[in-house]
Amino acid sequence: MTHFGATILDADGLRLTAEEKRLFAEADPFGFILFARNIDTPDQVRALCDEMRAAVGRDAPITIDQEGGRVQRLRPPTWRKWPAPLDHVQAAGAQAREAMYLRYRLIADELHGLGIDSNCAPLVDVAGAVTHGFLRDRCYGTDAAEVADLGRAVAEGLLDGGVLPVLKHIPGHGRAQADSHLDLPVVAEPREVLEACDFAPFKALSDLPIGMTAHLVYSALDARPATVSPVMMGLIRDEIGFGGLIMTDDISMKALKGSLTEITRASLDAGCDVALLCNASLEDRRAVADIAGRLDDAGQARAEAALAARRTPTEVDIPALDAKLSAMSGGLTYGG
Repeated sequence: MTHFGATILDADGLRLTAEEKRLFAEADPFGFILFARNIDTPDQVRALCDEMRAAVGRDAPITIDQEGGRVQRLRPPTWRKWPAPLDHVQAAGAQAREAMYLRYRLIADELHGLGIDSNCAPLVDVAGAVTHGFLRDRCYGTDAAEVADLGRAVAEGLLDGGVLPVLKHIPGHGRAQADSHLDLPVVAEPREVLEACDFAPFKALSDLPIGMTAHLVYSALDARPATVSPVMMGLIRDEIGFGGLIMTDDISMKALKGSLTEITRASLDAGCDVALLCNASLEDRRAVADIAGRLDDAGQARAEAALAARRTPTEVDIPALDAKLSAMSGGLTYGG
C-alpha cells in the first residue's frame, strides 16, 4: 500500500473546487480539517466530507476544532452552543468528570452524524496564573492530575461516539504568556517543574491515538519551538512516552518563522509525523504537500494504528444524556 501524504489540509469553502480535488488526489493527505467557512447545513457538511474522502479514494479522517466556548466550528441554530470548558468544569463541581464525558459524548454525536470522525480535544494544558487569555478558559483546571482525569473523560466520550480524540498541545501550553497564533511564547521554568506539572497530563494520556504539538519554546530544554525541535520531539516520544501519530499545530501560525515549506521540512525532520496547514492558498497547500512527501514506515504504522482506533458509536439515548448533563451543569446553560 502506498503511504499516506504527510499532511492534513483544508478546503476554501462549502464544497471542493476542481483544483482542490486534483490536489488532494495527487497529495493524498493523511486527513482533512474543517473550519467555520466549511459549515452551512448538515447535508452540505456531509457532502463535503464525502468529496474529501472520494478525492483520496479512502476513508480518510476528517477533524475539526469543537472544544466549546470560543473554539467551536458548529454553532446554533443548527448545533448546540457550548460554554467554555473551564466554565463547565467549574459549574459541574464534584461531577465534573461525568459532565465532561457527557459533554464530549454529545459533541461526538453531532460530529459523527456529519461524517466528521475526529476532534481536536482533549486540551490538557494546565492553566496557571500567567496563562494567556487565548487559552485559559479552554483549559480544564489548574491541577495536573485533575486535568489528566478530565482529559481522559473527554477522550472516552469522543471515542464512544465514534470520534478520534486529538491530544493537545503536547507537551504543554499552559505557561504561555503570548498567543502562539501571533507570537512565539517562551517558557523559562526548569525541567523538573515542567515534568511535575505541564508534561504530566500528556504522560497520563500517552496512549491516545493522535497528538498535536505546541508552538512554544521551553528554554531550559531547547531554544527552538517544540514543533521544530528534535530535542522536544525526542522528549515527547521517549520520556512522555507518546506513541501515537503526532501532527503539528497549524504551521501558518506566527509563532513559527520561515516559509511554509521550511517549517514543514523542519517539523517533519524534528520528528512530527504530519504537518497541519490551515487557511493557505492552493499554491501553498501544493508546495507544502510536495515538500512533506509521504509518511515514513514508522509514521505510516502510527497512522494506521490511529485509524484502527476508530469505533462504532455506542448506542445511547441522546435526549437522556442531554437532560442528565443539563442537570449537573450547575445552572450553566448550553444548547441551541
